[in-house]
Amino acid sequence: MDRIPIEPREDWQKNVEQWGLLYHDNRNEDGAANLDYWNESAYYLFTPDEIDVIEAATNELHEMCLNAVQHVIDARRYSELAIPKVAIPWIERSWSSGAPSLYGRFDLGYDGVSPPKLLEYNADTPTSLLEAAVVQWKWLEERFPDTDQFNSIWEGLVEKFTEMRTSQSLKGRILHFAHLDTIEEFMTVAVLRDTAHEAGLTTEAMFMEEIGWDHNRRFFVDLDNRRIESIFKLYPWEWMLTDSFALHMFETMGETQWIEPIWKMILSNKGILPILWELYPDHPCLLQAYADGPRDMASYVEKPLLGREGGNVSIVDTDPESSRDFGYGSQGYVFQELYELPNFDGNHPVIGSWVIDGVSRGMGIRESTNRITDELSSFVPHLFWQPEADQR
Repeated sequence: MDRIPIEPREDWQKNVEQWGLLYHDNRNEDGAANLDYWNESAYYLFTPDEIDVIEAATNELHEMCLNAVQHVIDARRYSELAIPKVAIPWIERSWSSGAPSLYGRFDLGYDGVSPPKLLEYNADTPTSLLEAAVVQWKWLEERFPDTDQFNSIWEGLVEKFTEMRTSQSLKGRILHFAHLDTIEEFMTVAVLRDTAHEAGLTTEAMFMEEIGWDHNRRFFVDLDNRRIESIFKLYPWEWMLTDSFALHMFETMGETQWIEPIWKMILSNKGILPILWELYPDHPCLLQAYADGPRDMASYVEKPLLGREGGNVSIVDTDPESSRDFGYGSQGYVFQELYELPNFDGNHPVIGSWVIDGVSRGMGIRESTNRITDELSSFVPHLFWQPEADQR
């Protein structure tokens, strides 16, 4: 694993915008352009063996997480995850019924030498999908067409949507997609809809606030007053449970098919990290993690049970560091052993390893000049080839 500086394409902004990446620059609090979110002034180089390691670790971690879900249900450890009692029967029902699950993204620390380490699992509402599945692949085709990339994310989504269609596991004729009114979420959903269309599905997109309720017929409707029977929501379950339509959601939970399913609340929660460590102590891909404090760890990371974009995360060691305060942490924190990310001239990469239908299908890399990956971290493309092929 190495980070290779390279001259960006002269018209890279126009090029990535062509593929939908309209948010290629980060912005500071005043709205002015700050750093490039899409950063092709470098790429990460891997060997095929390193890619195999990441793929195998991702598949194993996913299986471990599924076992952890079963354990939480069997042992009824919901309170450790701050899961409301009202959600528990529906979590258990969606789990036992095999409700369709589409995708997730593991965030891994990896240096090319030691086994990848699980930092967290974005199992409910992962983004950076467009960048990982499409934009970095188009970059590769133009800049390094004779190399390869760990990236069959698009194909994996098409295969999963095809399976949903042919197995008739979806309810209704239309698969609705709902999201917040941001360009990043709009483009994430655009990738999902495009792959669903390629699989032969009919889709409809809407904002979360546009989901309507028919008081007479007692079900959710879209803007054309059509019944919503299957819906993908790029919106966290813990937010859904506190929204005004939560009562209607539970009233129709057995009739409306939500993707991701509600059992993903167990995995999209940092509280799963101590449970994984308890179930698989000293596993080479896990870091020590505890719910009751740092115990004897001299250096550790304090993470809110429920949080986004690295908010309210603190590194506690001889060189402490904290991320921005987004108001997360009211449900509690977990304490995870500090993993020092690789340092490439001040750049610290985190590997986002994508799971589609339970299988490792590719990765994207976010890097930061800080040790905490946050909303201003850049996305950097990657490739791999045999080390003896000196084509840098």
